[in-house]
Order: sequence, then structure tokens, then C-alpha cells
Amino acid sequence: MKPLVRPARLAPGARVAVVAPSGPVPEERLQAGLDVLRGWDLEPVVAPHVLDRHAALPYLAGTDAGRAADLQAAWCDPSVDAVLCARGGYGAQRTADLLDWEAMRSAGPKVLVGFSDVTALHEAFAARLGLVTLHGPMAAGVDFVKNARAQEHLRATLFAPETTRVIASGGTALVPGRARGVTLGGCASLLAAELGTPHARRGARGGLLLIEDVGEEAYRLDRILTQLLRAGWLDGVAGVALGSWRDCGPGALLRAVFADRLGGLGVPVVEEFGFGHCDGALTVPFGVAAELDADAAALTLDEPALR
Repeated sequence: MKPLVRPARLAPGARVAVVAPSGPVPEERLQAGLDVLRGWDLEPVVAPHVLDRHAALPYLAGTDAGRAADLQAAWCDPSVDAVLCARGGYGAQRTADLLDWEAMRSAGPKVLVGFSDVTALHEAFAARLGLVTLHGPMAAGVDFVKNARAQEHLRATLFAPETTRVIASGGTALVPGRARGVTLGGCASLLAAELGTPHARRGARGGLLLIEDVGEEAYRLDRILTQLLRAGWLDGVAGVALGSWRDCGPGALLRAVFADRLGGLGVPVVEEFGFGHCDGALTVPFGVAAELDADAAALTLDEPALR
């Protein structure tokens, strides 16, 4: 697995588009998030369909066509330096199939930020555009609006990425050791759901896999990891960092699942790494060469996430 193309860092005054590729967005949280971005001396531009709601499917932020049009227009706008997702939920997979990937590739690299359901877009941007993306807090997310640690780590990654080359949040080694590879990952359930689609990579060989999830009981996580194992997707993975598992069940049971399903891979595994659906979530880049030290619970990037 080779490192991907790094987009340029942001500078004061940069225009950033806010899009909603997945679930409906609470207007009050969106406004609070926009205030944070303006406080960073950014110029946020809200895409036309961000506050839409699908007439028949209330879990979607408007129609698939509208969500895809917002993302593509933002990405292809030469005045926009970054695209920030407003929230996760569900729907990014439906959006990905409607994008004009040739037009987006021609638009050149820029920053994409999001997590949770946006995992489907991280996979698609890696496979179709060969581009580094940021797994980080979203513009209308509770953590982004209310948590200073999450805000500051994302801000530093966007403006001064050399200051976030070492990512460490505590955590403990489930399987000790060090490993090198290229970062990838996101929501475990989305990675499993992406298997066999045109936008998914063939597997995690040579990669440092960073996974987390929310609301998946232990047996479901067992099933997800078993599917990835049976499909051969985890063959050759170099190391694993486990993020947050909010509302997934007792920690001891989850640890047993991870030890059972991942311990046999023979690679370093670190848990409680502090990214994903948790308070003060750290921003982690996907597509960057790095070293994972499970004993020190640290991920050291070879180069800053953004150039």
C-alpha cells in the first residue's frame, strides 16, 4: 500500500464548503459550527441542500441527487479549499454512486473532513482520487461544537499539520509491538458494508488500520470483523488502532471480542486510541505513511497530513 496525495494545508481566509452527504442536520448545531469556523478566520460556505430532509426517508438529508450535487459542486469549485461534512448518520454510500469522479479528479486535491458514515467517502476518495483525507470532527457535530480538545486538534491539523505528526491519546496495547504502514479505516461497519463495491479498496494489506464504531453490540462487532477476516480484507494488515466504541457494550466484552478476532493476526493492536465517536476525538489522516507503537499508544506520521 502506497501513501496517497496530500492536499494543501489551510491558511487564514480560506473558503471551506459545508456539505451533508448523509443524515439530516440540526440547524442550531450547524450555526454553532459555522461560528467556530469563522472564529478560525475561515470563510464557511453552506451548500444549498445541507438543511434538506428527504420527504419519505427522514434519515436522509434530502435526496441522493441533491446531496451528491452539493458535494460535487463544492469539490469542483476552484475557490473552495476544503470540504467539511456536517454530520454522519446514513446515506454517503448512496451519494458516492452519483458523483462524477472524473470531474472531481480534474478539480485537483483539496481537504475532505468527516467520520462515521463518511467512511464510505474516505474509501471512495482513496480508491477513485488517490487522496489523503481527514477522519475528524464534523461541522455540525456535538463534539466539534462543544469540545475544545476536538476543535484544537482539527484546527492544528488543518493549519499547522507539522504539529500533529505524533498522535497519542493514552490507550493500551492489546498486542504489543511496532508496525509501519499507510493509514486507513473508519467505522468498522461501513468498511464491511463497502466490501465488493466499486469504491472500496481490495484490502488492508500493508496498512495501519484505524477502526471504531457506535451502537454496535459485541456480537455485531464480532460479525463485522469475522466478515472482514473471511473476505481476506485483513490479510497482510500491518497493525491496528482501535478508537471509540460508544454504546457498543461493556469494555471487558469488547476487549474479548477484539482479542479473539484480531489477536491472531500477529500484528500490534492498540485500544482506546481516542478517535471516532468519543469526547475530544482526535483527527487522524488516512493515506499517510506512519509508524504505530502499540506500547506507547502513539501513531507517528512520516510527513504532516497536509503539505
